[in-house]
Amino acid sequence: MQKPNRLEQNIAALAKLSDAEKVAAFDKAAYAVASFSGSLEELEKALGMLMIGYQFGWKVLLLVHSKRTIKKYEKILDIDIKEFFPAEGSSAKRSMGLDLAKQIGNFWQVVSGDIKVDNRRDIEDIDQNAASENSPGTSGKE
Repeated sequence: MQKPNRLEQNIAALAKLSDAEKVAAFDKAAYAVASFSGSLEELEKALGMLMIGYQFGWKVLLLVHSKRTIKKYEKILDIDIKEFFPAEGSSAKRSMGLDLAKQIGNFWQVVSGDIKVDNRRDIEDIDQNAASENSPGTSGKE
């Protein structure tokens, strides 16, 4: 049997959203578009966070964005990321920052910047060994 290539592995790791989650995301996006006034670039970034949040979870969002940016995007989307997204989405294992924060053992010190982590905003392909260990279809919700 041929091993799946990197793209197939990354696709297999995507969140399996329920219909209700898809509708909620689309409704949030539509509400944000309808109610937003300001720079279209800011709206676009907030909508990007909405999509990334489902795939990677709020822990990765906290590693990628400053607290100020998170609050700005939460306001645009009218959400609280810790309530709206899983802590770790099914693609969270691709986050170099989250992986390193787990190895260090103190996620919040990495988020706050007390512990500097290079490449904390980068993602990588799914490790073939890790991909075979994880069962498909897990949502990563806590």
